Amino acid sequence: MTSERPNILWITTHDINPDLGAYRGVWPGAEYADTPHLDRLAAQGTRFDHAYAVAPVCAPSRSAMITGMFPTAIGTHQMRSKAVPPPGVRCFTEYLRAAGYHCSHNGMTDHQFFTPFTAFDRFGPQAHWRDRRDRQQPFFAAFHGAITHESQLALDDDAFARATARLTPQQRHDPSAAPLPPYYPDTPVFRQAWARYADLVSAMDHWVGELLRQLDDDGLAERTMVVFCSDHGVGLPRAKRLPYESGLREPLIVRWPGMLAAGSVRQDPVYLMDIAATMLTVAGVALPPAMHARPMFDAAGNAPAVPRTMVFGHRDRMDEQDDCMRTACDGRFRYIWNAHPDRPYLQHHQYADAMPTWRELRRLHFEEANQLAVGQLPDRLTPLQRRLLQAKPAEELYDLATDPHETTNLAGEPAHAATLQRLRGALAEWQRDVGDLGLVDAATLVARWRPDGVVPVTAGPQLERVGDSLLARCVTPGASIGWTDDPPGAAQPPSPFAAIVGDPPADARHWRLVVGPVVPPAGTARLWFRAQRLGYLPSDDTVITLDGGNP
Repeated sequence: MTSERPNILWITTHDINPDLGAYRGVWPGAEYADTPHLDRLAAQGTRFDHAYAVAPVCAPSRSAMITGMFPTAIGTHQMRSKAVPPPGVRCFTEYLRAAGYHCSHNGMTDHQFFTPFTAFDRFGPQAHWRDRRDRQQPFFAAFHGAITHESQLALDDDAFARATARLTPQQRHDPSAAPLPPYYPDTPVFRQAWARYADLVSAMDHWVGELLRQLDDDGLAERTMVVFCSDHGVGLPRAKRLPYESGLREPLIVRWPGMLAAGSVRQDPVYLMDIAATMLTVAGVALPPAMHARPMFDAAGNAPAVPRTMVFGHRDRMDEQDDCMRTACDGRFRYIWNAHPDRPYLQHHQYADAMPTWRELRRLHFEEANQLAVGQLPDRLTPLQRRLLQAKPAEELYDLATDPHETTNLAGEPAHAATLQRLRGALAEWQRDVGDLGLVDAATLVARWRPDGVVPVTAGPQLERVGDSLLARCVTPGASIGWTDDPPGAAQPPSPFAAIVGDPPADARHWRLVVGPVVPPAGTARLWFRAQRLGYLPSDDTVITLDGGNP
């Protein structure tokens, strides 16, 4: 198969802000990290200076990226919820597959639903663009790395040394030079965490460099659009899980030789989920009418004539933390609405509370309580740092131009009343437009998706023989159908973690996507068909026996 459409290499990482050398002077402290490969990628392509996740935690953010839809509109807003999106919602990779792309995904999915087996040609730790049988077939290859995940900050010294073994001594970051934001206490624990974070970013940069070298070795760099981003902000308190700049602001770099000017910069706000619409556009695929994502540029590399002027975000339940926050940002000001101002920002969280920085904040706060107990004024934390452990205000407003760390809440200032009203209104309008499901009781949604607690199962495909081909249908609305001539192997139950993140089944068979009548390959004795809708479990296989390769 030949095509002039670009190959697409999508590289994502966990839990970082624009803390790359390429963002020096754009993002506070970006000069601290050593990232030569990503800096070079930015110099060869376009750097987006105002790219935002829609949620400050992985699964809702990744749901938006794979569907191009706001999580609050499709029910994927609560962290780890196994939602059932509306029947018209699909993983955008299915549209690429239908258009002739070979789609592979290396790494976990974490999309907030059971990721359907039809989403990718190949999935798993060995998935690669080199898997495709026809080397002329255009590819979409996603690589999701976990090198920078917050869990790595809690490794013991030996394990951390192994995780960052590729760093040179010169690439190790000095804790004493760490550019700590003012909302963190200046203690050895936080300085070591920030230095380790930068070390992990540098280790991730080595990984990115290896993928780019493979692309060069295969002679594909000039024909491939490379996209790099994270999923949300740094895995530290007041960033990950909270919808501030530190939780939502992301690095986004796109290199597309001959189409995007080398060293160019985009200042207009974009969402990470806009990547979905962009990839479909450059592949020549029409966007689904209901998709919220917009292309960041067209098939000729041109920026949109009418760019976004406002971006929105949300924070909902995070595991056992039950909360609801909404935010609107126009590039200059960020507005935050807190549905539960009686609750602290850092509620108890079994997983995060095991992190060294969370423990440090809890320890200092407890020491302040003991100071009060003996009649002393608390002095372990500043008022800004202490605020994280206290109840939230009903509304927050920050001037990002003068206060990039969002330290001074202007919501009660008369001089900013008009700005507050404008952003408050824009947020309310967005919530109405998307139908914010975060305002619906979570138990109501779960009962709607899984009556009596039963996970829905997709109906099996129905087959009809028409001449030399087979027509496959499924009565489950929104279901996709796959077919294969690979016989079943031994069933491999998913690991507990794979079940939590909703990875596709561990299946070595190659499932093709049904996009029309299926013509069996010559000499094939049997075909297997299977269906799956987002949020549903897959159907059982429907098997058809062929006569000499004919239905």
